[in-house]
Amino acid sequence: MKKFIAIMMSMLMAAGFAGCGQAEGTDEASGKKYVIGTDTTFAPFEFQNSNGEMEGIDMDLLAAVAAEEGFDYEVKALGFDAAVQALEAQQVDGVIAGMSITDKRKESFDFSEPYFDSGVIMGVAENNDTVNGYEDLNGQKVAVKTGTEGSAFADSIKDQYGFEIVTFEDSATMYEDVKLGNTVACFEDYPVLGYAITQGVGLKTVTDKEQGSSYGFAVPKGQNAELLQQFNDGLDKLKKNGKYQEILDKYIAE
Repeated sequence: MKKFIAIMMSMLMAAGFAGCGQAEGTDEASGKKYVIGTDTTFAPFEFQNSNGEMEGIDMDLLAAVAAEEGFDYEVKALGFDAAVQALEAQQVDGVIAGMSITDKRKESFDFSEPYFDSGVIMGVAENNDTVNGYEDLNGQKVAVKTGTEGSAFADSIKDQYGFEIVTFEDSATMYEDVKLGNTVACFEDYPVLGYAITQGVGLKTVTDKEQGSSYGFAVPKGQNAELLQQFNDGLDKLKKNGKYQEILDKYIAE
């Protein structure tokens, strides 16, 4: 009799634990909140405003997608490398951080449809009316920031257009050098320079955007397929209803 009671108690406890696990793992009507990792300082995609709150294209886009698809989330601003590592370790459910979609990263992560196509653009001082294209760079000095797509692009065309490259460690110093006239132009990642212009940096763009990498929302390989689908569905709706373009226009000057 005691053995029978013990077996029944064990079965009831197992059923109770199974029920709890199912509730916690169910996305619909369970109150589950996705944890999304992001960078800390990659304007205009994510950065802290004067109130210490995270904002930017990625933050606005994530909020709009979640509103469209009806899911809850929590953002953890970890820094880019730490966010990617947390995703690999499945400590976060997804990452949105201006993350380029590459074949190497596809080995570890599943990506959404691209939500932003980056690229390279050339900027000059606001009052510069003599440099309007690459052909005007012959014999001139041009500024780039080390390690960027802009730097790689400038290096690829410098011989063709006959200019000299000057390298800087940060965008602010590079922009200031162009404004002072020490260099006549700079090559910069399109969204970064576009945002800087909206903030009154004193530059303007004079070329069309050159094609660059595409950014995507990432989840661990083979995991969170539903979250990935929700992001894709929400992104598609935002592009169709105009909200996607409104978000871009808020942060990037053409």
